[in-house]
Amino acid sequence: MRPGEVPPPAGELHRPGLYLHIPFCRNLCPFCPYNRIAYDDELFARFERAAHEEIDLIAPHVDGCEVVSLYVGGGTPTVRTDGLARLLDHLRSRLTIIGDTCIELHPANMDDACLDHLREAGVTQVSIGVQSASDRLLQRIGRNHDAATGLDAARRAARSGFDSVNADLMFALPSQTLEDWDCDVREVLDCGVDQLSTYPLFSFPYSDLGKAEGLHRVPLPPARRVRSMLDCADRLARERGMERCAVWSWAKPGKKKFSSVTRHHYIGIGPSAGSMTGSHFHVNTFDVEAYADALPDRRPVALSLPVDRRLEMVYWLYWRLYELRAADRDFRALFGESASLAGTFGAMLQPFCWAGWLKRDDGEYRVTHTGAFRIHRLQNDYSLDYIDRLWGRCRNEAWPRAVDL
Repeated sequence: MRPGEVPPPAGELHRPGLYLHIPFCRNLCPFCPYNRIAYDDELFARFERAAHEEIDLIAPHVDGCEVVSLYVGGGTPTVRTDGLARLLDHLRSRLTIIGDTCIELHPANMDDACLDHLREAGVTQVSIGVQSASDRLLQRIGRNHDAATGLDAARRAARSGFDSVNADLMFALPSQTLEDWDCDVREVLDCGVDQLSTYPLFSFPYSDLGKAEGLHRVPLPPARRVRSMLDCADRLARERGMERCAVWSWAKPGKKKFSSVTRHHYIGIGPSAGSMTGSHFHVNTFDVEAYADALPDRRPVALSLPVDRRLEMVYWLYWRLYELRAADRDFRALFGESASLAGTFGAMLQPFCWAGWLKRDDGEYRVTHTGAFRIHRLQNDYSLDYIDRLWGRCRNEAWPRAVDL
């Protein structure tokens, strides 16, 4: 990826999503790889002004598109609910948003008044970062809330009238046993959430935890440990009537899936936000002050990667397999009636069918139980390498010259 002016989408967007990144936290978790900084009143005001200016720069190029979702991440998006509400109102006034508004929540920053404000602001789906139901494990990873607070947050969200409530849990934590994990999953499912999403702990070299441990590479949890914990989550979720909706998520039938990463085209707003327009993938500067200084004179894009048709197809397939199915009809809807999923990727996917990871049936590829674990590992290998290279560099330099991916 290299710096350079990115052309506007110019009508090439296909049912895009929106992503808004609010990079402020009251407490900086040492394991977190995402772009976040300690909350400061003055800096938040600069960020909010710049985010409004970025919305105004982008809006004319998305005019006429039906935006299928608005996702807000961080950081802690509710660190300032008044600023969040103003940004949501501005987005809705400039763009046609027909889908859900989804937001990530931290248990320590979501009292009942916050949930009321979110519903009033049109938020329809929420995700609670419970992470663990064990005080011991929460302390090990540096969370600033205890287990009771996390579980209470999930219960309150579940009965607050949102269309879907997801809870995040982390596994493969230091000293965490399979019995600990079994207890975590049961306790969270008892809260009445609509979806469970599970993530292993990775110590990125550039994260606070990675720096403290002197890491020079990204350590992967042992495969046997990951598989046993994923199998445990799968069994317990299915016992509650949930269905697997992604390689590491389970949801109640009929409930909308909560996910930030599976939109094919999307526009990102805020420091570190990425955009995929079909012709380009680009990422904003991570530095909040550099982001604010760039606007409104120019878009705050730090790095850009041209995307040709073949690469866009690969990108589409990558996320469809994450969602456990890739259908010919969806492929043709995006790439044209002459496009064929089997013709384009059949030779590449056939070995995975032979290995039992995929099944081809009725015009689509479906990921098997074994395949879900294997794809989970492959995507971790790829994603961690990509994130380490791109995010690690961008966190250290506001305007990198280039990043080799």
